[in-house]
Amino acid sequence: MKKVLHLAKPARNNHFKTIDVAFVAIFSALWILMNLTLGPLSFQLLGLPILHDFGIFFTLLLVTWITGRFGTASMVGIIGSAIALLLGAPSLIIGFAASAVIFDLLFSLNQHKIRNSIKALAIAVTTTVISAYIAGVIIGILFMSMGMLWALTVWGGWHVVGGVFTLIITLPIIAGLEKANVRKIAGTQ
Repeated sequence: MKKVLHLAKPARNNHFKTIDVAFVAIFSALWILMNLTLGPLSFQLLGLPILHDFGIFFTLLLVTWITGRFGTASMVGIIGSAIALLLGAPSLIIGFAASAVIFDLLFSLNQHKIRNSIKALAIAVTTTVISAYIAGVIIGILFMSMGMLWALTVWGGWHVVGGVFTLIITLPIIAGLEKANVRKIAGTQ
């Protein structure tokens, strides 16, 4: 009788590859650009954080999608915020850095996958909305002097609006990039 050798499916490599580090650098630069342009523009035009949230969560969704790795969103948020602070961004960006870490942790529920499935999209939506709300609450409590109730309701709510706006724009972009096999071309699939 022949013995059949069954090879186990290789475990996913949890170490960062060079391409992952490159994407963290690229999206950290995008984070900085968005914080120094869309954030101030949002307040000048609307007096609201909606465009600031768009810049933040657009960046986080894209880096999570392209790398599919735990830690990349956190690194983009922390590195991008630190450099943006050095370049003169307001200190409230710390709230967005904290929300990037929460975003990264929550995306663990789906192994950092953004695909065209109900579960993956539901996790992307829930993660973005919760992270945006937490960013708003942190910023409202620590950096705006309007009180905790205001931060928990009004300011957190406006950040949720920004997160939803981001999802409406970003998820179709990701679907298009996925259809074009960009992850395969980039070597992250």
